[in-house]
Amino acid sequence: MSTLKTTVLLAAMTALFMTIGAALAGQGGALIALVIAAGMNVFAWWGSDKMVLRMQGAVEVDERRAPDLVAMVRDLAANAGLPMPRVYLIETDQPNAFATGRSPAHAAVAVTSGIMRALSRQELAGVIAHELAHIKHRDTLTMTVTATLAGAIAMIANFALFFRLGGRGGPGIIGTLALMILAPMAAGIVQMAISRTREYEADREGAEICGHPEWLASALERIEVLARRIQNPAAERNPALAHMFIINPLNGGGMDNLFSTHPSTANRVAALRAMTPGARGSAMREAPAHARPVGATSGAAPSSVPRAGRRRGPPASPRRFHSGPWT
Repeated sequence: MSTLKTTVLLAAMTALFMTIGAALAGQGGALIALVIAAGMNVFAWWGSDKMVLRMQGAVEVDERRAPDLVAMVRDLAANAGLPMPRVYLIETDQPNAFATGRSPAHAAVAVTSGIMRALSRQELAGVIAHELAHIKHRDTLTMTVTATLAGAIAMIANFALFFRLGGRGGPGIIGTLALMILAPMAAGIVQMAISRTREYEADREGAEICGHPEWLASALERIEVLARRIQNPAAERNPALAHMFIINPLNGGGMDNLFSTHPSTANRVAALRAMTPGARGSAMREAPAHARPVGATSGAAPSSVPRAGRRRGPPASPRRFHSGPWT
């Protein structure tokens, strides 16, 4: 299904490229646009993940720089039956995360420094499990291709004004303005048309990977509040990437509708808490996630949470993130 979605998406983007080319320069423009689209499709398929990470200023980390984070990703990936993805850190105060890559064997998980400071271990485990679910379902390929081509189409639409001002033919002034407005809008709708149900599915699968729906539910609530208050400069510069994040990184609303990139956070949280045994009476609600060390449960099933940070003997007080990954 993921391969079919990607094929349809690439075909739609190619058709849009050709339509813009034909509007700007007739049949010759359509052929040029076809060649450009073919090149963009190949690039998006094989290399757009690297571009996305670079656009976000993500830096790869290993056990030396972020030992507990990398260990958590490794253990959760093992729970999910996935190869170990690369791990990246983005220096921004806004708590958020995304996954990218064309396949589980070529995947990466990126988290912000803000999410490391804002979330507890359990909440962060829920977030990472959600991103691993995207990798497992191969949503990352679709998301990455969409982000690359949607941004490219928005950029190409600007050439309509260039052709008009340069006296190179092309559409009239009304057609030029329509093209500049409608082409990016069409690209955005294609972006949003990637089923928002994939977020619900990734939430469900992520809850199963980490073993506790409440951990992800609590994380989503916390991220939603903070993301509305704190800007993500890289995401604001590249809004075509917004749909890749676990919570919309752009300042604005979050209701379920045709033009939203994410489902309502309240709806996602409700669906997750409906998965919790006993729903609102669950033992997991006895104390907030950040008040217990990772793996500590009260009457819950044995945890499948990563072993990173577990201690022998009496549990230590939970560590918060202040100056880097779990330091």
